[in-house]
Amino acid sequence: MLLVIDIGNTNITLGVYNNDELVFVSRLATDRSKMPDQYAVDFKQIFALYNTHLSSFSGAAISSVVPELTATMSEAIKKITGCKPMVLGPGIKTGMNILIDNPAQLGADLLAGCVGAAALYPLPCLVIDLGTASKISVIDRNGAFCGCTISPGIGISLDALSARTSQLPSISLKTPARAIGKNTVDSMQSGTVFGYAAMLDGLCEKLEDELGDKVMSTVATGGLAKDLVKSCKRDITYNGELILYGLKVLYEKNRK
Repeated sequence: MLLVIDIGNTNITLGVYNNDELVFVSRLATDRSKMPDQYAVDFKQIFALYNTHLSSFSGAAISSVVPELTATMSEAIKKITGCKPMVLGPGIKTGMNILIDNPAQLGADLLAGCVGAAALYPLPCLVIDLGTASKISVIDRNGAFCGCTISPGIGISLDALSARTSQLPSISLKTPARAIGKNTVDSMQSGTVFGYAAMLDGLCEKLEDELGDKVMSTVATGGLAKDLVKSCKRDITYNGELILYGLKVLYEKNRK
């Protein structure tokens, strides 16, 4: 079996593949203070919860946007599975032409998501990743990464709105029944959900115009994407495990 782990600023997502079957997905809060043994204990408990034997693993792959945790996680995985994980970064074969000023600056999560999207969906493709930051990546018809947009994540924006205003409360994120809010909470939810949906629609349209080619598929991933994209006018496919699948593709590409 293959263990794939995406280390994000807010969450750590791990998945286990048995050949092409995704056996399970689990998530942990990102904690930069934990030591390798602490993460090893966390993983052992998760594997026990899903009846997964440590001796079953033949490989592991990591994408990380938290550099201070990359070595920690690698050591934890090596301790409990015996496998030295492939860490997505320089020297890893991706099969994707990266058409940006400095390809080394491309985030591992963005790259893994785009590799997964290019393997699964018709091209050209837009890949929306709604996490701590909101990102939209462009893949052209040849499977090349053309660039992306990065904007503050929806959670960050909500936190800032509550923190910087005296009379606006912290709220849960859900889609309101109407755009015209009749109270403070509904109004904040409307502005956030429908506002971000409109932003995604507008950015996707602008990116497609600039690409100069008809986009054949738009796919979204990330913890906040599933419900938010339902408010978009654009036809968007949700795939919550896109980055994990991209890691699987990259692992297999580099194992050969």
